[in-house]
Amino acid sequence: MSRASLGDAYRRFWQKVGATFPDLGGAASTAYYLENEKRLLSEHIPNLGRCAVLKTDLWDEVKNTRVLQWVRAQGASAFGVDISEPTVRQARAAFSDAALRAAVADVRRLPFRDESFDAVYSMGTIEHFPESETALREMHRVLRPGGRAVVGVPNRWDPFLRPALSALLQRLRLYGYGYERSFSRRALRRMLQSAGFEVVAETAILFVPGWLRMADLALHSYAPPLARVTAAVLKPFVWLDNHVPAVRRHGYLLASVGVRRSH
Repeated sequence: MSRASLGDAYRRFWQKVGATFPDLGGAASTAYYLENEKRLLSEHIPNLGRCAVLKTDLWDEVKNTRVLQWVRAQGASAFGVDISEPTVRQARAAFSDAALRAAVADVRRLPFRDESFDAVYSMGTIEHFPESETALREMHRVLRPGGRAVVGVPNRWDPFLRPALSALLQRLRLYGYGYERSFSRRALRRMLQSAGFEVVAETAILFVPGWLRMADLALHSYAPPLARVTAAVLKPFVWLDNHVPAVRRHGYLLASVGVRRSH
């Protein structure tokens, strides 16, 4: 299949996901995810409330944590792109004050001028296509000198073996997020450095078994009364995350912070 055909197939896949995937907001594991994101952004983006922030997909804003709505509530200017037109349309509608400036676009070809943003947030985006480094170079291009990119990808060395589970589900064509890769911390660092970033922090979020997150979302979507069970099983992991910070580095989504060096 040609590169153009692959691109069209990728776009069609996410168009369908944007139009049909259930809303995961309200699940216990989604609330945990949001708290992790809020802490991550608060700790690693100085003066968040005065920043122009670009998010590299808008899935969360309509299907998951609504983290960009929270970023906007802190006072930041909110921008976003997504390859799925239904997702962009729904994301715009989710901001009651019409404060989201969003575009249907590919993160590998961002439709913004050089040095447009103070911060870029990319959590769970670049693992869904082979050209991850191209996307990172685009993030670097649109950041102002001194700006920060917070980039998250699946952790290859997740202690609960989520990459093995997702690989199996992909092989069986049962994985709702399509193609997905995982990365080691070293690989993510090298990609960021190759794109021009200085890596200033390395951590992770979501210290929880991947199967538990998947089960919680499935029950929340299709058997809500039973979601109480997964919510109860989740509580020890939330407690560990809150009281034993060392476990955070072993979450199933790595998160590294890259700074665009000043001229």
